[in-house]
Amino acid sequence: MAKLSIGIVGLPNAGKSTLFRALTTVAVPAESYPFCTIEPNVGVVAVPDDRLTRIAELVHARKVTPAVVEFVDIAGLVEGASQGEGLGNRFLQHIREVDALAHVIRLFEDDAVARVSSAGDPARDRELVEAELALADLELIEAHLERLARKARSGEREAQQAIGVVERVRGRLERGEPARREALTEDERRRLRGLNLLTIRPQMYVVNVGEDFWQEQPETYDALVRSVRSEDPGAVVLPVSALLEAELWELSAEEQREYLLAIGADESGLARLVQAGYGLLGLITFFSYNENELRAWTIREGALAPEAAGTVHTDFEEHFIRAETIAFEEFQRFGSLKAAREAGAVRFEGKDYAVRDGDILWFRTSA
Repeated sequence: MAKLSIGIVGLPNAGKSTLFRALTTVAVPAESYPFCTIEPNVGVVAVPDDRLTRIAELVHARKVTPAVVEFVDIAGLVEGASQGEGLGNRFLQHIREVDALAHVIRLFEDDAVARVSSAGDPARDRELVEAELALADLELIEAHLERLARKARSGEREAQQAIGVVERVRGRLERGEPARREALTEDERRRLRGLNLLTIRPQMYVVNVGEDFWQEQPETYDALVRSVRSEDPGAVVLPVSALLEAELWELSAEEQREYLLAIGADESGLARLVQAGYGLLGLITFFSYNENELRAWTIREGALAPEAAGTVHTDFEEHFIRAETIAFEEFQRFGSLKAAREAGAVRFEGKDYAVRDGDILWFRTSA
C-alpha cells in the first residue's frame, strides 16, 4: 500500500484538532468551541523509524524517503450527527475511505475548554460517538438492501448471494454494535467493500490525557479501559497528551528524548499511534536502496516478494525474477552490503518468499 491513512473522530473539544496539529505540524484552527474544524484537514507525516536512520548512516544515502501515514481530521461529532446534526453527517463522508479510525476520547481537565456533552463521563462519550458511527452505517446498509432486493427479485444472482451478509451486518448495527464484530469471510468482505462502512474498519481508542498522566494515572482512565475491553477484549487503547505532543514538536530530537524520559514516557504519541495503526492493519515495513535513494515501504504482513516488488514499481511484480535480501539486524551487524555479501549473509529468495518486517530488499526483474 502507498500509505497508511487514519481518520480521527470524536466529540467536539476532545482535542482532535490539537492532536492533529501536533502530529502533523499542519496549522489548523483549535479554538475551544464546537465545529471549529469546518473542512476535513489532511496531513501526511513521516513514519518514525530508527532503522531507516541507521541504514542511512551506514550507506551514506544521498536521499532518504520514509514511509508515510496520512491523518484525516473532521468536525467533532455530536448526538444526531448521523442525521446531520452539527454538520457531522456531511463530514463522515470524508473518512469513509481511510484504512483505520482513531477515536479520540477526552480525559484531560481544562476549565477553559468547554465540554459538549456527558459532564465528564468518558465512557458515555465513547458510546455516543460509536452510536453515531453505527447509525450512519445503518442508513447506508438499509438503502443498499433496498437496491439488492430489487435486483434479487429480477433474478440477479450476485444480489441474491449478497443479501444474507448485508442483513447480518444490519443486525449488528441495529444492536448498536460495529460491523467489524461480525465474522466475515474474504468473499463477504468483498461484497461489502463498495459501501465503505465506517464501523467495519479497525479502530483504536486514543485517550487524550493530561500532561501529568505518566506520573499519576487516574482511575477514570482505568475505568474507561475496562469499559472498552468489556465489549472488545482486544481493543487498542492508547493514552496520548495532545498538549504534550504539541510541546514536543517545538523541541529538537535530543530535547524530545530528554523530555519524554523526564516524564516517564518511552516515546512520542506519534510513534505509538503509528505503531498501533500498523498493528491493527497487519502492516510491516521493508527497505530498498540504490546509489540514489534509500526508502522505506509499507506492505501487508505475509505479502510475498513479487507484491513487495510491485510496491516499488508496478511493472516489477509482473516481471519479478528474484530478490536479494538481508534483515536489518544482520545488515547493521556487518555494517555494509559488501561485508554482508562476503559473509554469505545476503540471501536470494524467489516468488514464494514472505517478506519480513525490517527486510532490506533488492529486486531482479526481466523488465
